[in-house]
Amino acid sequence: MSSEDAMPNNGITINGGRTVEECQKMIQKSLKRPMVKFLMENMEKAGCGVGRNFFKAVECDKEISGGYSPEEGILVCSNHMRLQDEVNQVVIHELIHAYDDCRAANLDWSDCSHHACSEIRAGHLSGDCHYKRELLRSFVKLRGHEQECVRRRVMKSVLANPHCSESAAKDAMAAVWDTCYNDTSPFDRAP
Repeated sequence: MSSEDAMPNNGITINGGRTVEECQKMIQKSLKRPMVKFLMENMEKAGCGVGRNFFKAVECDKEISGGYSPEEGILVCSNHMRLQDEVNQVVIHELIHAYDDCRAANLDWSDCSHHACSEIRAGHLSGDCHYKRELLRSFVKLRGHEQECVRRRVMKSVLANPHCSESAAKDAMAAVWDTCYNDTSPFDRAP
């Protein structure tokens, strides 16, 4: 996510979202959650300290929840957040990207395979695709829902990368799926 995807706060929210100030308070609550603390501690151990300024609430033009960039840290789109749980999920998902960026000296976000790998890991490890969340999104499938959800969300994210066509995104996801899906670092196993 780049700064051009975010717009200055003018106090107006879209779709019943939160103001930047409200969302910033929600982010501070997220930082107290055990999984968030665990990820931040592991980033520190990997040599990438994360301060409170690493997390920013912003208003976004695009229909996205948030994003991570090495230059700007984690951005949470306040105008698309309604619940604390949504903010928690964005912070966790984006922290996994930040962790990947920290531990890989040569991660290139313009490389479709690198991007797909981090999205696979974030989708799998963050809880984004827990069956209860999928039911709330009206995706009802009892078997195989988690991997199907991760694939769907990886494609959506990688297709938003201007360097990745649909065929490049599909090929990249297929090429890295097994390795990245089974890479649960810094967790011992998928939470």
